[in-house]
Amino acid sequence: MKQQKEVSLDRDLGLWSALSLVIGTIIGAGVFVRQSAVLDDAGSTTMGLLAWLAGGILTITAGLTIAEIASQMPETGGLYVYMEKIYGRIWGFLSGWMQIVIYGPAMIASLGAYLAILLSDFFGFPSKYNALIAIGTIILVGILNLFSNRYGATFAIITTLCKLVPVAALIIFGLFFGKQGALGQSISEVHQSAGNFGVAILATLFAFDGWILIANLGGEIKNPRKLLPQAITFGILAVLVIYMLVSYGVYRAIPAEKIHSMGTGAIPFIATTAFGNVGGKILSIGIIISIVGCMNGKIMTFPRIMYAMAKRNQLPFSKTLSYLHPKSHTPIFSTIAELIIVAIMIVFSNADRLSELCIFTVYCFYVMAFVGVFLLRKRNPNQHRVFSTPLFPLTPIVAIGGSLFVIVSEIMSDLPGVLTSFIFVAVGVPVFYYETKKHGIVEPKNEDAPIDEDDDNVNENRVKSNG
Repeated sequence: MKQQKEVSLDRDLGLWSALSLVIGTIIGAGVFVRQSAVLDDAGSTTMGLLAWLAGGILTITAGLTIAEIASQMPETGGLYVYMEKIYGRIWGFLSGWMQIVIYGPAMIASLGAYLAILLSDFFGFPSKYNALIAIGTIILVGILNLFSNRYGATFAIITTLCKLVPVAALIIFGLFFGKQGALGQSISEVHQSAGNFGVAILATLFAFDGWILIANLGGEIKNPRKLLPQAITFGILAVLVIYMLVSYGVYRAIPAEKIHSMGTGAIPFIATTAFGNVGGKILSIGIIISIVGCMNGKIMTFPRIMYAMAKRNQLPFSKTLSYLHPKSHTPIFSTIAELIIVAIMIVFSNADRLSELCIFTVYCFYVMAFVGVFLLRKRNPNQHRVFSTPLFPLTPIVAIGGSLFVIVSEIMSDLPGVLTSFIFVAVGVPVFYYETKKHGIVEPKNEDAPIDEDDDNVNENRVKSNG
């Protein structure tokens, strides 16, 4: 027991590793399969590009806002830690609970399911084996993350570089060899219901999702107060540029009507048209690598939330889940537990549906975190900030407005789904109170106290037996 207390997470991740994790975690399948959906909802190529731009701007303002909080709380756990220190343990717990039980596993399961479909098509496997293929690939990536975080980070760099190859091919072909007008094309002839710009933005936000996950590794980044805000900011900016160029290239490559009719097969069609059957195969390999890299980033980050919560004795089996391997310094049991939940979802649930439901809940916590920037500045007006949100308070206001837009849109379009997501979160309430009572943990009495930058004491609020 004594030896385990001395084991801590290694701060091995530099700027390039963190930047690769941000880009690699965001760029998965979305930029490849969402082109038709965004165009259908936007109604024209011009509005489609504006939707991608609007989604990127909202994401950047969110990232810049969170970066200020991250620079003050550079600890493993990310959003969970921010919510706990700003609003108290119950809100921190619920944000972490939502991520480790539903949101994170559902996102990983969705990636695994889509990857299995691509692998089955690529190698000609029967579709009945898709679940086994999905679980198998997730286990392989999970095993990689049981070793030192340097291996996962190196893998993230490699997959990020590899996934940029098909991205670059699409951009170059569209810009220099495309014959269509990228702006002004309309699909009104084939899609009479087009023109829902708000839904188009929502579609792009799903593709941008995952940017905050690097914050879960705050305790493993070198000089996190400086590098973490840089990784978040530059990573999101890079993804925005990539998404805009890919979309522009796609619109230049084939007519908007063809994009609409091809659906998710639009980009493979472009590759085959441009480079022949071999090009289509190469693009499929690029998309497979892209998804694997995105999956690696999520498997690397979500168990860190579970670890951080277990370290504070807030979960069942906390002693086991907070265990760090003495050599690799990785939370191996939290990683295994997360993979078990993912496997269950793949076998018994529609992971894509669960992911959509959880987006609403995530944005509820996002908007609370954005408001937290104002609260922290009010509570600690004299605290030195290594990073300050640019154009404050405009930037966080845009982030809050964008998040409220997502929340209201989800409520209007899918009220039953919203209620279902609330139920998932509400299940965590009795778990929280049972575990806090069991371990004698109480809320801090003075929530307005300045942030203790060196505070890492799990039992700071434990009630002593001698009173």
